[in-house]
Amino acid sequence: GTDVNQFDLKEALAFQQPNRRDWLFHFQERRALVADAYRRISVRLQGSQVTQFTTTIKIPEQDRFQIVTEHDDASLVYDPSYLGISRSDGVILVQITLSAGRTVDVRKALFARIVQLLRESPGVRPEDVFVSLVEVAKENWSFGNGVAQYAT
Repeated sequence: GTDVNQFDLKEALAFQQPNRRDWLFHFQERRALVADAYRRISVRLQGSQVTQFTTTIKIPEQDRFQIVTEHDDASLVYDPSYLGISRSDGVILVQITLSAGRTVDVRKALFARIVQLLRESPGVRPEDVFVSLVEVAKENWSFGNGVAQYAT
């Protein structure tokens, strides 16, 4: 489980509704998972009801090393019904290389958040979002200068 005593409140947003006030709270874990990547929790209250509780990972803001590629029909191979999930030709494959050590719950929350964001914009069907994580030991990263910056 999650020890909420290890988190600090980072943001509280109020949304006034006709007959109530709703809130969105963002908490961040005091201890970094890796380098300056922190686990975050979001809680949404509608009146006195908890309507959303999510846990995600926060990657360092400047850690923006991305490869985006597009493939034509001949160079993108996928099974349209693997594991009983009906995929369309709009399938998106997301592969994330990250430092090892995140819990299964954090990884599941990340998968759900990616699907949610792609569904909201640009409108990708959840069935068409395939995500895989490639975990790397933190000492196996070099961000330049031939130095293993995360190695301890």
